[in-house]
Amino acid sequence: MDLHPRLLRVFVAVAEELHFGRAATRLFLAQQALSRDVRSLENRLGTPLFVRSTRRVELTPAGARLLPAARRLLALHDEVVADVLGDDRPLLVDVNMQGHELPEPLVRARELAPGVEMLARFHGGLAAGAAAMLDGRLDVSFGRFAGLPADVRARLSQIPVRLHPLAVLVPDDHPLAGSAEVPLAALAGFPLDVMAGNPGTREWTDLGERLAAAFGLRLARPHAPPVGAGEMGHYLRRHREPVLATEGIGGIPGAVTRPLTEPVPLGLKNLVHPKGLRHPGLAALLAAVAELGRARDWLRRPPGSWLPEADEALASA
Repeated sequence: MDLHPRLLRVFVAVAEELHFGRAATRLFLAQQALSRDVRSLENRLGTPLFVRSTRRVELTPAGARLLPAARRLLALHDEVVADVLGDDRPLLVDVNMQGHELPEPLVRARELAPGVEMLARFHGGLAAGAAAMLDGRLDVSFGRFAGLPADVRARLSQIPVRLHPLAVLVPDDHPLAGSAEVPLAALAGFPLDVMAGNPGTREWTDLGERLAAAFGLRLARPHAPPVGAGEMGHYLRRHREPVLATEGIGGIPGAVTRPLTEPVPLGLKNLVHPKGLRHPGLAALLAAVAELGRARDWLRRPPGSWLPEADEALASA
């Protein structure tokens, strides 16, 4: 019996999402095609893998047994492909934010290894990037590793890159726009938008939720997420709620960024890649992170700042 890797990828995606629609979105497939592949795999194996109802999807005992084996088979499959292609295969690097500058480590890595092709991709967040890495469509992403689900983290490797102060992004006529900086206590009067409507940035939403819980802030209700700088400007003008952001972000039409203070909240950006990945581009990226981190003191934590415990443990290690 031959089991095509495509069928196994579809099965793993549904097993991890426990939702056919989300799995189809993750794999960039029509839901009808995904359901057809699941049925084909079940027919080949002669047993159901999922229990479906109108409200939920669950693994059958056979599905639960297949999941770890399918993950191992796919990891071996991807390793074989990488070994065969060798250094000729480009390294696919997620840059997270469409229309903004490339991450400094990628720019420096291209200087360190000019003969290695490294291609930037946009997936919109580490949660989306992690799904692409586990499906073999991406090699490297940047973002908050501690905010990923435990079963996803277990299949990925990470190194801390930098601590970055948090800020809020507001329309330029917002009451908070007139201040040079925004104490966290001043946010109490405004619902904080943590992009809860975007499943591709769940790690960022988790950071915002932890910040809100620590300082008694209100969270905005989820909205459909914008894509691109122009749409973010429109989004801010429409909803007018402070959006949690990284200090220094710019280029949003009609918007300003104001740093958060008292205390200064921090986020941790990690470089993330699948376990076992071997590529000269990855080696160049790791070297670039080490070089820039030492030169810029990226992991130095300011006195009196706030950082979630999980991120603090990663940064310290």
